[in-house]
Amino acid sequence: MAATAIKPITGMLRKGLVLDLSTAFGLGTTFGYLWWYGYHLPRVRARDRFYSKLEEDRAKGLLNN
Repeated sequence: MAATAIKPITGMLRKGLVLDLSTAFGLGTTFGYLWWYGYHLPRVRARDRFYSKLEEDRAKGLLNN
């Protein structure tokens, strides 16, 4: 039997998997927070302010509906 010229790969799959998973979870969490606090909550607040003002105007009789 001849010895192989390529060294066996040991531990690289596990290290790569850990790196890939930690990067994916880290970036996913980061961008999730950016979307939630940077886009979603400001839009919800703007919507709620709009409907609050609409309801106040309706209560004051400014709207004929």
